[in-house]
Amino acid sequence: MTDFPPLPSVFALHPVPPGTDPLAAAMAMAPAQGAGTLAWQDGEDSLWAAVVLEPELPLATARIALLAAAAAAADALVVLGPPEIPVTLRWPATLVVNGGAVGTALLAVPPGCGEDAVPDWIVVGLHLAMRQDVAEPGLDPGRTVLAEEGFFEVPVPELVAAWARHLMAALSVWQSEGAFRLAERLLPRLEEETAAGKALDPADGALLLHWPDPAPGRRQRLPLPAHLPRRQDPA
Repeated sequence: MTDFPPLPSVFALHPVPPGTDPLAAAMAMAPAQGAGTLAWQDGEDSLWAAVVLEPELPLATARIALLAAAAAAADALVVLGPPEIPVTLRWPATLVVNGGAVGTALLAVPPGCGEDAVPDWIVVGLHLAMRQDVAEPGLDPGRTVLAEEGFFEVPVPELVAAWARHLMAALSVWQSEGAFRLAERLLPRLEEETAAGKALDPADGALLLHWPDPAPGRRQRLPLPAHLPRRQDPA
């Protein structure tokens, strides 16, 4: 297995074999292994990783962890990528590099958990396309891969470790200072630039958009999805 960079002690690393979904693996390990379980797959063409969390909030609010995972991925890409390449987010959790979607953050919750119940665990995941899996690049101008955007020398383990560290920092900000502080890190990266005002609802993570015209102003509420597929291609 490829050498993995050092991680904070809160994480327990669990590599999974090719063809195994790390999100599903983390879900299976969550009841016994608990928070900090980090399942990941070592591959050249894509990055797949997932982390188990044990929230102390109702599920409706705990879903904000998806936004923390997306913000952490963006922070990791900014640090490890070329300084001139823009990294943005497409609501709610698509990672966009230089205008092309490269992957997404993911969320999984215990089956049957009610919105008002505190889940025993949740899992946040990350998928990033590292290299082209088609013969001719550029067939879909709305998508790209990290290797074509200057990340060709960044190993998958380094990206996973950077995401995990930034995820821990984002969760710490959310837990200690509230969703407002997490929003300060997330909202400036969102592509929804035409809105005059952007905010997050701290109760459920919905994106609140505001336009001043026509009077008295137009508002839009974009909720976090209740369910996300375990494996999701860039949108």
